[in-house]
Amino acid sequence: MALANLSEAMARTDRSVVELTAAASFVHNVYNGIENILKQTLAARSIEMPKTGTWHQELLKRSVAEKVVSNELAQELKEYLGFRHFFVHGYGFMVTEEPLQDLAARLPAVWARFITEIERALGA
Repeated sequence: MALANLSEAMARTDRSVVELTAAASFVHNVYNGIENILKQTLAARSIEMPKTGTWHQELLKRSVAEKVVSNELAQELKEYLGFRHFFVHGYGFMVTEEPLQDLAARLPAVWARFITEIERALGA
């Protein structure tokens, strides 16, 4: 749903701060979903994650080490992690169109690749 909403928001030709903030929220929501899937996958393998500090970064590192996702995909996801940090810590209203456009445009392919790698890791 978030990807469809993101596509709709980014298809608008005249994007105000409202549309940009909404699109940023959709990018954030998709990345949060990715993190939740990674956490559940590692938990199913009895791999504990730190509860504080840089656990978001550690989640990606451990997901690579455990062959849940490839290093290449983790490198792409780091960009979304950086965006997540920017968005969550109150800077969402400062989103500019160019970086958001790039992240939004690549997100459907990143999501598809993520799903493929998760299914492989889970033996689905």
